[in-house]
Amino acid sequence: MYTIKILIEILIIALFFYSKLLPYKDKLHPQFKSYFDFFNSIFSPILNFLKTFVKPAQVGVGLAVDMTQIILLFIFLMLLKFL
Repeated sequence: MYTIKILIEILIIALFFYSKLLPYKDKLHPQFKSYFDFFNSIFSPILNFLKTFVKPAQVGVGLAVDMTQIILLFIFLMLLKFL
């Protein structure tokens, strides 16, 4: 149980770095690129699946926010709370 909580906490931190580094993935140092690719292989299918249910939130004229990462963060936080 404790190791599952640690794993979820690692995924939360990785999700934060993933969201920050995604626009710059082509400029990453090879060492960090391998870490990014590992977490991309985890997050990409989940986020693509969530995109089928969650549409971007319109926050301005021609400006929308992708809510899938926020939903995934919420899911991780709820898992932490109830485990």
